[in-house]
Amino acid sequence: MRQYDCLVIGTGGVGSATLYHLAARGVRALGIDRFPPGHDRGSSHGDTRIIRLAYFEHPNYVPLLRRAYQLWAELAERCGQQLYHETGLLQIGYPGGEVVPGVLRSAQEHTLEVEELTAREVERRFPGFQVHDSMTAVLERCAGYLKVEACVLAYAQEATKLGAELRSDETVLSWRAEGSGVRVTTDKDQYVAARLIVTPGAWAPELLGELRIRFDVRRKSLFWYEASPVYSTAQGCPIFLHETPAGVFYGYPQIDHFGLKVAEHSGGQAVSDPLAVDRAIDPQDRQRVENFLQEYLPDVSRTLRKHVVCLYTMSPDGHFIVDRHPQYPQVAFVAGLSGHGFKFACVLGEILADLALDGQTNAPIGFLASTRQM
Repeated sequence: MRQYDCLVIGTGGVGSATLYHLAARGVRALGIDRFPPGHDRGSSHGDTRIIRLAYFEHPNYVPLLRRAYQLWAELAERCGQQLYHETGLLQIGYPGGEVVPGVLRSAQEHTLEVEELTAREVERRFPGFQVHDSMTAVLERCAGYLKVEACVLAYAQEATKLGAELRSDETVLSWRAEGSGVRVTTDKDQYVAARLIVTPGAWAPELLGELRIRFDVRRKSLFWYEASPVYSTAQGCPIFLHETPAGVFYGYPQIDHFGLKVAEHSGGQAVSDPLAVDRAIDPQDRQRVENFLQEYLPDVSRTLRKHVVCLYTMSPDGHFIVDRHPQYPQVAFVAGLSGHGFKFACVLGEILADLALDGQTNAPIGFLASTRQM
């Protein structure tokens, strides 16, 4: 049995960042995961993740995003890699929808710079996009993508440089509070610590089951298609997100030989066991994406270059849950990132370190408290 100051269950996007922030504060920390950092079995993989500031989901995320931009820049400087690439983000929808009004609301509340465009202006400025007359758009220049696996690996590597330990290929069987501390049992060992942080991703229903919060895990398909040069970053093509009658779709311009990346943000098949996910191409997923391309990005070919599957862990209201455990104050957790959480991984790691070590944080996370779901 080994003893630490703090244990971290899960070393994906948020867990690796948490381990770094703990180590940076001089804490003897251990991260445990059945998979190595940067793996493709959960949610933090697939080459790229969008980061944006004028957040349509809720304006309260914007202060956290401002801090996230700072922390990603600090990590890039520390590890000597470019992790963030600014391409701009074009978001298209209807005036009465969720996306465009939500972007404008966040921009107004936090004095953020976004540009409103008509359908015809979008088509003139961004050849290759086809927009219905009744749709409108907003362009945010201070947006782009993060190299997702590189970010996870960078945080894991920097954490170990600062003295944190990692145990991969080790499955957590259970955790429990013992007095003012905790005990974690794995398939290989037992560990005790004064504090525990749980960043379980798709394993939230199992590892945080006693919270009685319903977490729905969904299977999501990502596709890369061969595309004409008009859809490349070299020709100024931005990241895009469309709110359509058929669903919400998003994608990335061509940044490498795999082509244009596109996926559906809405929908998804229910997952009962994250270890038994079918990772083959789902014909219905592919058809929905190709129908979207035909209607809105007609010059993208149907030559599929790459396909991967990732997992969304949905909270009941689609917002994160970040808190200390209601029964065990020595335990902090984050769960239910609902398919839009990776961009926040760096700041969530900082917040979890605050909650575990100090019992509180100055970050404005009251709207993400677990009590709203109980």
